[in-house]
Amino acid sequence: MRRRGADPSQTRNGLLSRHRAGAFAAVVVAALILGFAGAAFGGLFAGPKATAAATTPARLKTSRSPAALSAAGLRTSCTSVAHIGDSTSVGMVSPASLPDAAQRLAAQYRDVGVRHVQIDASGGRSIVEELPGQQNGYLVATGWYSAGYRGCWVIALGTNDAANIDVGSNVGMQTRIAEMMAAVHGEPVLWVNTQTDLTSGPWAESNMQQWNSALVQASAHYPNMRIFNWAGMVQPGWHLSDGIHYTSAGYAIRAAAIAHALALAFPADGHSKTAVVS
Repeated sequence: MRRRGADPSQTRNGLLSRHRAGAFAAVVVAALILGFAGAAFGGLFAGPKATAAATTPARLKTSRSPAALSAAGLRTSCTSVAHIGDSTSVGMVSPASLPDAAQRLAAQYRDVGVRHVQIDASGGRSIVEELPGQQNGYLVATGWYSAGYRGCWVIALGTNDAANIDVGSNVGMQTRIAEMMAAVHGEPVLWVNTQTDLTSGPWAESNMQQWNSALVQASAHYPNMRIFNWAGMVQPGWHLSDGIHYTSAGYAIRAAAIAHALALAFPADGHSKTAVVS
């Protein structure tokens, strides 16, 4: 049975879900379409200790450019990467957002040594719910694994999961994380945590912090899981006015930072000994 949800790219103050007190009809309060943000991008791109605490890592006052991250010269042991994301990943693969292909996510992964990149980014995606015509994150992962994909995974989901839970989904955070981790069958996972600049509503930063705390708690049970503390480096100026999606400069930094984090989490000589990398 399909379970439906929504994303800031589709609705801002309401979402489509079947999880309020078990099941409930669609609720749409206001729509916010952000150009490319609702589109789906999928396909193949071939190409060349602090211990985890049960709290959200603090936001750091840092500023990193894609050039600075690339200059770090880090390399990953992940020769293949499967990236599954929502609208906050769409901008990293969209020519409309990043006209320079060298700044896009696939190129950034190749810069740290990944030879095969598989990306599915879709506005509105969560692990559980689905928009019409869309596969949720769990189904994308299980489909790729069943088709024979083996390698590292980057999961950039949670923004919409936290929002769906806020409006009444009875599928909790730990259940969602466990479902996604089961889909990858113990392969290395880098999970990108979440952040917004909103102070209220389903996509409020307080909900994102709860999701990030749930990721840290879950990581204790999965030795193959690392978390990229994206929330710790985001600067308010990187966001569009909606407080959720990013400017072109923000997406360029996000793409480079995720690739950099992959090389920190799973470096050429092994893997990180800490659950959270930044």
